[in-house]
Amino acid sequence: MATRDAAGALKEKLRELVNSIVEADEFTVHDADHAIDALSALKDLKLKTKFENTTVPPNFLCPLSGHLMTDPVIFATGQTFDRPFIERWVNDVKRICAQTEQVLSDSVLTPNSLVHEMITQWCKEHRTESSKPEDLDEGQITDEHRQRVSSLLQKLSKSVSEQKQAAKELRQLTKQMPAYRALFGDKEVIHRLLAPISDSIGSVDPRLQEDLITTVLNASIHQPNKIIFGSDDKLISLIVDSVKSGTMEARTNAATVIFSLSALDDNRGIIGNSEGAIRNLVSLIEEAKQISVVKDAASALYALCTKYENKGKAVREGAMQIILGKISSDILVDEMLSLLANLANHSKGVKVLGNHGGVPFLLHMLRSNASEISKENCLRILHIICGTDKSKRKAIREDELIHDTLSGLAQSTISTEKVKIKAKSILEKIKIVESSPPSPSP
Repeated sequence: MATRDAAGALKEKLRELVNSIVEADEFTVHDADHAIDALSALKDLKLKTKFENTTVPPNFLCPLSGHLMTDPVIFATGQTFDRPFIERWVNDVKRICAQTEQVLSDSVLTPNSLVHEMITQWCKEHRTESSKPEDLDEGQITDEHRQRVSSLLQKLSKSVSEQKQAAKELRQLTKQMPAYRALFGDKEVIHRLLAPISDSIGSVDPRLQEDLITTVLNASIHQPNKIIFGSDDKLISLIVDSVKSGTMEARTNAATVIFSLSALDDNRGIIGNSEGAIRNLVSLIEEAKQISVVKDAASALYALCTKYENKGKAVREGAMQIILGKISSDILVDEMLSLLANLANHSKGVKVLGNHGGVPFLLHMLRSNASEISKENCLRILHIICGTDKSKRKAIREDELIHDTLSGLAQSTISTEKVKIKAKSILEKIKIVESSPPSPSP
């Protein structure tokens, strides 16, 4: 029924476009392009319907993708796979067969001409076409996927060397092949994955921890997993602990897991209430030397702090002072000012800013060579301060009488509209009427 409705909608759209083109005296190139697109979509839908209603011989399906093969090749063990998928496997899990788990001496791929000819003939007889690899739904789960994950999870209960090998492969699989991510949407599976690090993060092999946390990150990309992971207290606790301890890559990837899960509002509350979550992110922002790590931790904190209750927690952990320090050191200025503006929406954030020289700092930023987005955030924060602290409103007024900072931005021909509007609004709040530019002489 859904396919029939989609076809009907496409036909109606195509009919309207063709009528418009035929009957109008002139038509645009875009009209023709839209008509071609609609016709192409209708053709694809027709082919898809035919294909779905046809039973494909099992030997024509790639064991990795579960789809009809377009370029069958023979692997070193004699199994046949579709080239794009086995090439990806070889790149990620070198010298291990996807089906037999044999360690291989080489990974040469030989075209299977016989199977290719048989598939081509079958497609002709059934008047259908095989999908190109780039069009395939890589989220389809096969028995081979399940068996491979089950085998690797078993290795995670064995020696450290076997654990490290299995963790590395799981990390690679969930990164490159989306189908594997869906298999971790089961609490038993995710608990088995994290079992090697569940007792004590501090005593775990650093590389093992790094690969397991990164596997969780890769799996969290799969949307349904966000709900399952967010409701798992044990998983959240391990992720929070990993933000604090481990290699810098493990810490930043744990922070990115928090960012990923924070796409859901419920998860922001759950993670924000987890002991140490916000404190560990703030510490990572402060301690990290690599810009990319600071950015990932700041992104995670920003995502959590879109929930009001978490803003106050971040302020209590000293986030405002650390952010001001990063800006002063010219580190990720745009990003840090966005985070500062986010936290300034909390009453405690405004108070901390006022007590730590926030007003002169922000006014100085406005007079510097800051980007327009940084100026917008500076003005956002000053606007909030004006509405909550009369003493700071006076300080802004006194600064304006000396420097004309806000008036200059409000009248600037190169300021964005947002900058002009915010600057004018602050001028009104501090009781300074923006002076109009002189009228040209007649």
